[in-house]
Amino acid sequence: MSSPIHSLPPVAARVLVCFAVREEAVFFRGAAVPPGVVTCVTGMGARNAATGVRRAFAAERPDWVVTAGFAGGLDPSWPTGAVAFDADPELVEFAARLRTAGARTGRFVHAERVAVTVAEKLELRRATGAELVEMESAVIRAFCREQGVPSATVRVVSDPAGEDLPLDFNALMTPDARISLPRLALAVARSPGRIPRLLQFQRQTAAAAQNLARTLAAALTGGGVGDSHGRRA
Repeated sequence: MSSPIHSLPPVAARVLVCFAVREEAVFFRGAAVPPGVVTCVTGMGARNAATGVRRAFAAERPDWVVTAGFAGGLDPSWPTGAVAFDADPELVEFAARLRTAGARTGRFVHAERVAVTVAEKLELRRATGAELVEMESAVIRAFCREQGVPSATVRVVSDPAGEDLPLDFNALMTPDARISLPRLALAVARSPGRIPRLLQFQRQTAAAAQNLARTLAAALTGGGVGDSHGRRA
């Protein structure tokens, strides 16, 4: 008989889904998922991720964990909106459901700062061989291993390898790794020509978050077959 984790029963298993920021989580929180699925928003970066996942475990220990959200593309074959994952062997059925929903396995690298430019992404790709970059999953999954809890990374490409971000978001960060709204406003005021690109990027990330929500919800419920851009197969 399969274990409860392996067979992913729709109600009995408690699944913790961790996002870094609310923009990543907003559509998933409105999705139809089993009642055992709980979400948390940890904040950006390794320190916030570590604090957030520990707090969530203290509230109630999950059966398994998903760290989800945005990722930057390093390999040009990963377009905006594509969903990538990496899962522990215990979550083989969840991995199969992710593939059915249109996701594919990817190689992730952890970064301490946002990869802003195409040149930075190219260097990360050259140095690590990774296909995608993000800032929280490595810490969360290391903690899960310490706790003996299986985990998976499920991320959607918010900006592909060949695209600079509209602003240097690292320069807008507060010491606790949050975007400073006053700094953001000042940066926009100094470069108003970037406003159209910022609005485009906002639409782009919202569409990516929607596709991530569809893919995750389908994999967690076992229903729905689509591709990595949310179309029906």
